[in-house]
Amino acid sequence: MCGRYVVAYDPRTLVSGFSVTRVTPFPKRWNVTPQSPVPVVRQTKEGERVADLMRWGLLPHWAKDPALAAKLSNARADGVFDKPSFRQAARRRRCLLPASGFYEWQATATGKQPWYFSPTGGTDAPPLFAMAGLFEAWRPTDAKDEDEWLLTCCIITTDANATMAPVHDRMPVLLGREHWDLWLSREQQDPALLAPLLQPCAPELLQARPVARTVNRSSAEGETLIAPLD
Repeated sequence: MCGRYVVAYDPRTLVSGFSVTRVTPFPKRWNVTPQSPVPVVRQTKEGERVADLMRWGLLPHWAKDPALAAKLSNARADGVFDKPSFRQAARRRRCLLPASGFYEWQATATGKQPWYFSPTGGTDAPPLFAMAGLFEAWRPTDAKDEDEWLLTCCIITTDANATMAPVHDRMPVLLGREHWDLWLSREQQDPALLAPLLQPCAPELLQARPVARTVNRSSAEGETLIAPLD
């Protein structure tokens, strides 16, 4: 699963790295939690690729209680095209959640130890993860025409690869650039073509290190959270 992640990049990075034509500004964060606003890359109905802010925690358009979103920050890849909470978004409203890295917790004799997973690559311009996700637009049934839609999203998870497995048995689906066009396409709705993309990435594409348990506090912030333990 993925319960915390890092957005430590400039919004302009999404223009050059993800070919978006419009970006909603956002601050850098080193401890993004569910229900937070997060940058999301999606394709519009007109075929434009944009980066919007959405609330992390999917709220299906048919939901009557907005509290449901707290339970849907992640979606398991197996069954995502069949489960009522995800199946419509999986066919029509897919997205990418760019991330500098993400955290996972390992069970130990002294408690849960957080680990930070980041892309391998040069330190001057490290690549970003592109986490596969879904998004929805929601508003209450009694909303007026002028009321704004609430945009929400979730991250799709899959089985752990060899790098991840010693820490946790699940991980986000991390899509390579060669799969972005297909995943974001609003015209493509065939699960037979889309489901094969939801596999663990190659182990060599991510690196891991234990970090201080300060990150366990949802209110903790700052670059020191991803510093390796002494």
